[in-house]
Amino acid sequence: MKKDIEITNLIDAYLRGELSSAELADFQQQRSTDPAFDLNVVEHENLVGHLTEYGDRVRLTSEMNAIHEEIDVEALKREVKPEPPVIYRLWNKYRVSAAIAATVAMIAVFGTLFSTGYFAQGISSNFTQMRRDINNIKRSQNALIKNISDKPSRGPVNPGQFGGTGFALSANGYIVTNYHVIKGADSVYVQNNAGEVFKVKQIYTDPTYDIAVLQIEDPAFSLASLPYTFKKSASDIGQSVYTIGFPRDDQVYGEGYVSSRNGFAGDTVAYQVSIPVNPGNSGGPLLDTKGNIVGIINGKQTFADGAAFAIKSNYILESIQAISQDSLEKKLVLNKRNTLTGLSRQDQIKKLEPYIFMVKVY
Repeated sequence: MKKDIEITNLIDAYLRGELSSAELADFQQQRSTDPAFDLNVVEHENLVGHLTEYGDRVRLTSEMNAIHEEIDVEALKREVKPEPPVIYRLWNKYRVSAAIAATVAMIAVFGTLFSTGYFAQGISSNFTQMRRDINNIKRSQNALIKNISDKPSRGPVNPGQFGGTGFALSANGYIVTNYHVIKGADSVYVQNNAGEVFKVKQIYTDPTYDIAVLQIEDPAFSLASLPYTFKKSASDIGQSVYTIGFPRDDQVYGEGYVSSRNGFAGDTVAYQVSIPVNPGNSGGPLLDTKGNIVGIINGKQTFADGAAFAIKSNYILESIQAISQDSLEKKLVLNKRNTLTGLSRQDQIKKLEPYIFMVKVY
């Protein structure tokens, strides 16, 4: 308990700008090396911000109510009814106060709705998961059997009901995607960039973090060593990032930057990223410029262009650690060597393509 209080006091001192230069350097070093400490800082900063906003709202409401009480509504009615021209004079005189009173009323109404949980039921309507409804996409017959004559297939040719993206966790057939992509599936297949289709089985699902781990059932399947690693520490705002996914039948690249340390509605499990995404991008990897996996795309804000969200990579690692190795047919061992660092973006993408899969849900 004492340690928790000391950490809280240290974070408060940081937020108030009371740390010395040496203390600030130590603080920033600890944030960059200790994800749990960094998460504490982010959550505490978010809490302080909400409390400050609430205090400001209460103070504003009190001030506005005082102004509103000074307006004699009945006297206004008596003055304006007999002679219409007086309305214009009174409006010019009291329009600022009336606008303030209207603001107070809106704050009161929305405050009541929030406190009663009115918005809790519909808040997800502003958040869209990026699973693709394949049945609603019109395709030509050529697209359905694309290069089928010279590419082996181990699964059905038809496109399935839903689609998304997944990427390799290991060279021996383990793949990660979003839970909402495969939710309710009777069977799931993945297709690589060469057009090969493989049946997969679900190994682990975590609806809370929206993560699912799959395994390719073909015993002969294998990949070369993965070129990327998973970043354990938090990414900074402004960090350049990019993703590759399947919003259509071939891989699509998108780039942008981390725009917030928190996801939709302050969700600390995710980042907000400024990247254009579309249905089918769910489950795609989010990488930094060095080729580290920093997250997994899982949705976007409905009414905001370029506001996408990605589950942070440390929650992918937590999900993997939750899997019992004894329950697996093959060991799930993550790669520890990154071979993408220092390459141009084009060369990074070429090395990544075989490790990113279209997920087809039936």
